[in-house]
Amino acid sequence: MTEIAEMSFEEAMKELEATVGKLEHGEASLEESIALYERGAALRAHCDKVLRAAEERVEKITLAANGQPGGTVPVEGL
Repeated sequence: MTEIAEMSFEEAMKELEATVGKLEHGEASLEESIALYERGAALRAHCDKVLRAAEERVEKITLAANGQPGGTVPVEGL
């Protein structure tokens, strides 16, 4: 099983969707369901962390006097 911290956002979301599907369909025993729930919670937290990091990297495009894009400003500078 891949370590969650090493997963891309897309990989983590795909596994999270599969995990939710297994839980919704009752395809697992109680113990397996608990383990799936715990892994699902960790996957969700990882996805949230990756999304927050991406949001922090979003930049605002600034316009020059002539209306053309003149550069960017980090989101912290907004």
